[in-house]
Amino acid sequence: MQVIHSIHEMQSLAIQMRTQGKLIGCVPTMGCLHEGHLRLVDIIKEKCDVVVLSIFVNPTQFGPNEDYERYPRAMESDLAMCEGRGVDIVFAPKAEEMYPANFSTYVNEELCSRGLCGDFRPGHFRGVATVVLMLFNIIRPDVAVFGQKDAQQVALIKKMVSDLFVPVTIQVAPIVREEDGLAKSSRNTYLSAPQRKVAPEIFAALQLARTTADGGEHRAKAVCDVVQAHLGKFPDFRPQYISIVDSTTMQPVEEITPGQTLLAVAVALGTTRLIDNIQL
Repeated sequence: MQVIHSIHEMQSLAIQMRTQGKLIGCVPTMGCLHEGHLRLVDIIKEKCDVVVLSIFVNPTQFGPNEDYERYPRAMESDLAMCEGRGVDIVFAPKAEEMYPANFSTYVNEELCSRGLCGDFRPGHFRGVATVVLMLFNIIRPDVAVFGQKDAQQVALIKKMVSDLFVPVTIQVAPIVREEDGLAKSSRNTYLSAPQRKVAPEIFAALQLARTTADGGEHRAKAVCDVVQAHLGKFPDFRPQYISIVDSTTMQPVEEITPGQTLLAVAVALGTTRLIDNIQL
């Protein structure tokens, strides 16, 4: 397994591999890897000749009062996990090379980024779109895979790739959950033991919503009220949004269309912000 820190070296190698006819798969991450990330590696290995996993905690997607400095970093164990799972190349650039002092160009997507996390994390999706396009230009992947947990991010990246004619196929992997239903996330490490015990109730609320929708209730507000009622039983939860949206545009809908709508939630638990979603 190669570990590359230089943008020029990664870009040159990618050009060489493409010239040789090799299909390149990309798994963009911010490190602190868990089983969810490794499932993405498994998916991309089936489709490509070379798997490149990037590890970069991107400063431009964190707000001034967010957790950039304390975001979990675990490079040594990350590299061991990558090697054990069959990653070919780990690309781990330095922030000062990705964003030199005179950096001034950003990507704004203006549909999928509206609402939901876009309301609570101003500038976040500008940072996401910018760094993903940068990684695509450096790694030159044929296929890139992202997890469904970050549904709004996935929708935004798909829209950016479509609108800007970026020659990358976007693959979306199902959410990987703990045995008790909590969506796997690097930020779960922030949770105290009591918080970790109550956190799975977020998924329990989503399951109640799905049962309600499957039972014939297609009014978005009524289904969201089911989620609100369940989360309200746990005073430690501070819901930021509970919304049913079109799964392509991420814009709110009043009626559920089976297979085309998504129930998305964001909940603060202590100082940790947890997101989750299910297809309805």
